[in-house]
Amino acid sequence: ITLLLSRMYSQKDIMIFLASMFIGGGFEYLCSFVQQAVFGTVSWEYSNSPLNIGGRTNLMFSFVDSDAKRVIGITSSVKGEGKSITSINLANAIAETGKRVLLVECDLRLPTMAKRLNLKSEPGLSNLLVGLSSSSEVVRRGVLRATLDVLPAGAIPPNASELLQSSRMQYTIEKFSEYYDYILLDLPPVTVVSDALIVSRLTAGMVVVVRSDYATKAVLGETMRQLKYVNAKVLGFVFNGVKESAGNYYKKYYRKGYGYEYGYGGNEDDGK
Repeated sequence: ITLLLSRMYSQKDIMIFLASMFIGGGFEYLCSFVQQAVFGTVSWEYSNSPLNIGGRTNLMFSFVDSDAKRVIGITSSVKGEGKSITSINLANAIAETGKRVLLVECDLRLPTMAKRLNLKSEPGLSNLLVGLSSSSEVVRRGVLRATLDVLPAGAIPPNASELLQSSRMQYTIEKFSEYYDYILLDLPPVTVVSDALIVSRLTAGMVVVVRSDYATKAVLGETMRQLKYVNAKVLGFVFNGVKESAGNYYKKYYRKGYGYEYGYGGNEDDGK
């Protein structure tokens, strides 16, 4: 019973919890949006739905300055909340407007994006960062649509954190920013490894994915505390795994078989 009460089932649950946690704490929430998604599938066919259009619009309006750095990190509290699917959906929705978008898989420990998009996993970001491949060799052009490029994780390295905090990583993002209108970074969960916190310094802000009837207030609270500690700007939240009904309310989406473990093993298809 305690665990059920500690979970979040709606946007209202998230907002009430965050308001009680950070009232007067200086956090700036520029947008809050809901995504309709099916776990385990890449639902880019929903890019024209009001939910995805709303998320795209709110995200794009977060950057009122035309010269602003449009590098956005997408993360979650724990494994299995749908951050990778969210990254693909948002990248595709933004690219649909004609903007040049690069989706970068920065989850070097448990990469799944290449498999989801039916792309070759190597070479990728890790190969680029260690100097084994050039940018032209690692970027997959025109994925899903002409203006969306994808940079998969590449070979799984033994030193993921070191690569992500290297000067080469910073240089890579800066160079890509000269060409692309938006860069979306698919990052590991915050409470499991430090990679998302490390990369947050390269972003203009972070989007946090929260899965209905899965994430608890405790883990989301810890996520927000860690993001605040590194001065990461939170642009908003995607409340994931919900279905829109005719009655204009959201029912919980339930699926068995999810766990909180994170590492080099585990199931690659559990809604990352």
